[in-house]
Amino acid sequence: MRFDDSLLDNPRAQRIRRLAELQDRRARQRHGRFLVEGPQSVREAVRWRPDLLTDLYIQADESSPVAHGGHPRPLNETVGAIMEQAGDLPDCYGHFVSARVMRAISGNSQGILAQARTDGFLVQSTGQDDSQSLTGEGFDLVAAFWQIRDPGNAGTVIRTADAAGCRAVILVDQCVEPTNPKVIRSTAGSAFHIPLMTMGTEDFLALCRRQGRTMVAADVYGTPDKPVHSLTDLMASNTPAKPGSTRQPMVMLFGNEARGLPEELLQSMDQIVRIPIYGRAESLNLATSAAVLLYAMAMSSRIERM
Repeated sequence: MRFDDSLLDNPRAQRIRRLAELQDRRARQRHGRFLVEGPQSVREAVRWRPDLLTDLYIQADESSPVAHGGHPRPLNETVGAIMEQAGDLPDCYGHFVSARVMRAISGNSQGILAQARTDGFLVQSTGQDDSQSLTGEGFDLVAAFWQIRDPGNAGTVIRTADAAGCRAVILVDQCVEPTNPKVIRSTAGSAFHIPLMTMGTEDFLALCRRQGRTMVAADVYGTPDKPVHSLTDLMASNTPAKPGSTRQPMVMLFGNEARGLPEELLQSMDQIVRIPIYGRAESLNLATSAAVLLYAMAMSSRIERM
């Protein structure tokens, strides 16, 4: 990575204004770039998706003098360690910025942020055989979310799916944009660990059928033709019958935060499952439901029957 040793200190400079614009969806689409804010997200992007990074912006420690011929010191040791990790990136440029410039770009940088390409960030469905993009070890589980709108929720469930060992996350039909800075921050780096896909409802159903996935929806009531099954029954059916045996690939679909899943989409599912409520709460929120169900499937697939 090549560094510009000068300190960027003008928050009104064209480069800085353009970076700040990436907080807006239209600017991200226009420029084909998005922001990665904060040490954890930047570190994971450097480690797992360095191909996406174009520029690294490092807040300088303005209290330390700059040696002649040298560059400014990073704000702290954490930022400095990430800067060193990024040192071998051939297609990324490093820039030191002042505190006021960093504030003009982002209020969530904690001393470091990166600019990344949108091209290549999302896995594209080919309309034919997409299985090569979803390879991995263990049970083949994909998490899907229909019309999820809240960026904090989207980031949290992507992080949960990553932790549960899912092969991919699919955002279905008018979801929040995955490059939204709050989505990226909320994933805590998981956006760079797990394949992310976006598609319409019909394309989603076609993809699942093409891959032979059992389609399971999370819903409280089900439909007259599709009764709700218990989570314990689903877990039992997902437990391998003997060591080394495998289960059919599965996709777990979750609905909109407020409206859940529409009946016509529920009708397309192979099964509908609900989480049992043992106390007086009426229901669980989306992020909690995703954590319970995805981990239940991940854990049951790793238990060997006697």
